[in-house]
Amino acid sequence: MALNRLLIANRGEIAIRVARAAAEMEIRSVAVYSEDDARSLHTRRADETLALKGIGVPAYLDATQIVTLAKQADCDAIHPGYGFLSENAAFARLCAEAGITFVGPHPKTLELFGDKAQARALARRRGVPIPAGTSGPTTLAQARRFFASLGPGAAVMIKAIAGGGGRGMRPVFSADALDAAFERCASEALAAFGNDGVYVEQLLPRARHVEVQIVGDGSGAVSHLWERECSLQRHRQKLVEIAPAPALRPALRTRLLEAAVALASAVKYRNLGTFEFLVDLRDESAAGIAFIEANARLQVEHTVTEEVTGVDLVKTQLAIAAGRTLADLHLTQKEIARPRGIALQARINMETMAADGTAKPGGGILSAFEVPSGPGVRVDTFGYAGYQTSPSFDSLLAKLVVHSPSGRLEDVAAKTCRSLAEFRIAGVPTNLAFLHALLGHPEVTGGRFHTRLIEERLDELLAVPPIRTRHFDAGPSAIGARLAGAKVDPNDPLAVLAHGREASAADTEDAWTPAQPPTANVAGPERTTPLEAPMQGTVVSLDVRQGDVVRAGQQVFVLESMKMQHAIVARSGGIVRLVTVSVGDTVFEGHPLVFLEENESGDDTTAAAEEIDLDEIRPDLAEVRARQAKTKDAARPDAVARRRKTGQRTTRENVADLCDADSFVEYGSLVLAARRLRNSVEELIEQTPAD
Repeated sequence: MALNRLLIANRGEIAIRVARAAAEMEIRSVAVYSEDDARSLHTRRADETLALKGIGVPAYLDATQIVTLAKQADCDAIHPGYGFLSENAAFARLCAEAGITFVGPHPKTLELFGDKAQARALARRRGVPIPAGTSGPTTLAQARRFFASLGPGAAVMIKAIAGGGGRGMRPVFSADALDAAFERCASEALAAFGNDGVYVEQLLPRARHVEVQIVGDGSGAVSHLWERECSLQRHRQKLVEIAPAPALRPALRTRLLEAAVALASAVKYRNLGTFEFLVDLRDESAAGIAFIEANARLQVEHTVTEEVTGVDLVKTQLAIAAGRTLADLHLTQKEIARPRGIALQARINMETMAADGTAKPGGGILSAFEVPSGPGVRVDTFGYAGYQTSPSFDSLLAKLVVHSPSGRLEDVAAKTCRSLAEFRIAGVPTNLAFLHALLGHPEVTGGRFHTRLIEERLDELLAVPPIRTRHFDAGPSAIGARLAGAKVDPNDPLAVLAHGREASAADTEDAWTPAQPPTANVAGPERTTPLEAPMQGTVVSLDVRQGDVVRAGQQVFVLESMKMQHAIVARSGGIVRLVTVSVGDTVFEGHPLVFLEENESGDDTTAAAEEIDLDEIRPDLAEVRARQAKTKDAARPDAVARRRKTGQRTTRENVADLCDADSFVEYGSLVLAARRLRNSVEELIEQTPAD
């Protein structure tokens, strides 16, 4: 069948990537955008655009709305990109029920690999090694027992059963840290995937992270497109990917490729997929591998595989979705050539790396945005000068993809460093300097990878002097100087230049001077101090209310940032006088979350106690007590009288004779029937039998 109209259920650079592939196949593309994302560049790269109701991530997760829009736009296919709904089996089924082709694996495949416990079980049945760990959703008690069974010096990784991308995932190196990490992972998993199930597996102290790209047509035919190196990570999230994986022993490479194809063939895999493995550096033989998970979708790092194989993976996805086979596409294993040269992808994120290893996301207005170019240099991005970034979405701004025909790691690393130095980005913080330091580190250029390299060498990497790029140059670029006589049209969201107008000095300065991230202009009451957001993120938990007393070090909020949850604690004790945010709000770094009136004495509770009557009953508790009083025998004389007529006692009278005084706690009387819409509380209480 032919695909004619494609809705792209995503945003940013991947939506642009899909739109370009569709255009080359003469498929008309339709982009969607949330209410706060209308200026994203992907809305200008598709043939048509449709507005979603809602803001931020929830709008892109609204499966029913997206399918409805696709039907209204007469689309016959939906491409989910990566993230969002890309691995959502319910969404894939919804597409099928609407007669729309889902560009991705079968829903049953999504369900299987979306549950890491099921994926581990499949690997076990197929003889593919997996790390030692618990099976299925794990309780804290089970996690404790597993940790203890590993013996002294061992470590574990807690992982969410569903999802991926580093969410709901934390290493634990001591038993004392297990409980808090377990709770945080479960919370992250619930927020991200709607499933708080987690499991634990043994953490390998020295391991490489290598993944295999596969493609299948649903008939059982599966081919691999070689492997990628993904060991350079921070907080379990990838920063740099390389294809093929450098310095991989031939026998080990063969074992990885065979294992990935075996797992995919077992489920008659359709479309693209990535199978991820750990390679134990203590045993780099073919036996030293362990399957960890499969991603049943297009990967962020698909670009490096494209560069070394010459295969357009997005066009391949669309062709298979339209019914083409691997033989039709000349993608049988014998037709896939060995990798040509070497390719490296560096993720340019809007973030800064702190000394403790925390990556702090940032944002603002891109007052300048220029990217490198040249043979073997590719940049996938949605950035442009004048664009105001949104804290509602991921911090990824651009993907720099560099290819070297030599096949030498040191060559592609050096070429990438030169390309990083050609970027000019102003107005937002980026990790350009950190990437430059990382790719110049001797352990990286020497191919001595492992997943904790950044963590262990962080001090060295942060000590490297910043690269001299136009990103750090405060003055206007040569292009900026040539454009000094032109003025940016404020009505053009893509900053198309309106020639023939005079530009003031302010115009030129605004165009090239780095801007600060926008923050809300929130003022607190007198004699209060703001507790500011230490990073850009979304409020997922609010633990205080106005008037509450807090102590120094007490958790006040939980922010989700960089796919992880961070507890925000009070720096000093005091009274909450103003709360400026609600759960679900997304804020920039520096936004005042609450205003505290600090205790002058320095004691966390004394000053508050002087102002608060400890005997006062809170309004919510008073309401509960009042409702409960209405259910007591004394408040229901008519119901009690009816019992007396038949010579019976009330239930409470019987309980009073059977139990010691104040030893019976009654709460069932607070449960009301579902007739609240038709009856008042008083009516329901009166209708309830006395027993």
